[in-house]
Amino acid sequence: MFLSRIVLRDLDSIDSPASMASSKKVVTRDEWERKLRDVKIRKEDMNRLVMNYLVTEGFVDAADKFRIESGTQPEIDLATITDRMEVKRAVQSGNVQEAIEKINDLNPTILDTNPQLYFHLQQQKLIELIRAGKISEALEFAQEELAPRGEENQTFLEEIEKTVALLVFEDVKNCPYGELLDVSQRLKTASEVNAAILTSQSHEKDPKLPSLLKMLLWTQDQLDEKAAYPRMNDFTTAELQDPSI
Repeated sequence: MFLSRIVLRDLDSIDSPASMASSKKVVTRDEWERKLRDVKIRKEDMNRLVMNYLVTEGFVDAADKFRIESGTQPEIDLATITDRMEVKRAVQSGNVQEAIEKINDLNPTILDTNPQLYFHLQQQKLIELIRAGKISEALEFAQEELAPRGEENQTFLEEIEKTVALLVFEDVKNCPYGELLDVSQRLKTASEVNAAILTSQSHEKDPKLPSLLKMLLWTQDQLDEKAAYPRMNDFTTAELQDPSI
């Protein structure tokens, strides 16, 4: 990413009309690798980036081993990762009430200060009741727990209506909101919970590494317009592909 920015800066002159009329500048592999060697990135910064990813994604064992091997200290207590992952797994398995109780044990202010998150958990609980075929219980829950929130918030009301619509169709495959019963809906709610817990711990809700990779893609796309160079197309191997001339 840093290298691409440097090359972009070096190629600013190509933006002139005369330059644009000519072919793209060709950067050979030797020249590119020489520029790579000139870019200095501290090992400590790379280690912190790895630790940030492990902590944010909840890989507690890997984070602990990495802490020991690299000497990199995590920004939060690793014990809290286990608690956060237990909450996340509870939502993913459909045990919403268990998740709510665990969140309150972890930090009761999370749900008190985040009405949207609490609503989505309650909505997920309604979805799980419908999934289990507990129709009477689902209707009662929707009336007593969700309806009052819908009266206060138009967006919540629309979400309630979509969820209750699942009860109208004998075959949810025919329901336009049938995706609410998909596993992806559980994952969406679990992700929201995970982000809220991280925020409460003064930690970024998203890992930095994916954002940096997106920035690398964007930078390469910008550079493609100006030059032919060894491009990284496969981030899993980090191999460079020679430019097509």
